[in-house]
Amino acid sequence: MTASTEAGAKHKLYLEDLAVGDRFTSGEHALDVAQIKAFAQQFDPQPFHTDEEAAKATFFGGLAASGWHTAALTMKLLVDSGIPLADGIIGSGGELQWPKPTRPGDVLHVVGEVVDITPSRSKPGRAMVTMRCQTLNQRGEVLQAFTPKLVVHSRPTSA
Repeated sequence: MTASTEAGAKHKLYLEDLAVGDRFTSGEHALDVAQIKAFAQQFDPQPFHTDEEAAKATFFGGLAASGWHTAALTMKLLVDSGIPLADGIIGSGGELQWPKPTRPGDVLHVVGEVVDITPSRSKPGRAMVTMRCQTLNQRGEVLQAFTPKLVVHSRPTSA
């Protein structure tokens, strides 16, 4: 079974519903200058995130969203419309890369794929599910590559 989802999917998934190769696609989020500056002023106040003119003379050559902003938006997209895990998206680590900067005007969406499922040896009824998640813009460019390890629970047994 392929457990593909589209934005707004309501069906909640448990461990038994997942298989390696399952793919999930989130809804979209349009990013603008105001969002980039507001996030950066609070959490990553560097000139290439907060000042359009100063950003032109930096490594980025223009205003770019903080990688942490991209990561936070990725999480929101995954929770709102990405992988609909019944017990929530519970992270246990992972690898994060930002191959291209996220820019004002980018429309983000996340494509995720289950790449590994490892049942817990010490805690029956749960597994570590490794995902490959790519946050893409409207041109299909990968702005963030994220390989999280998620704790996923089995469907509860009825009493």
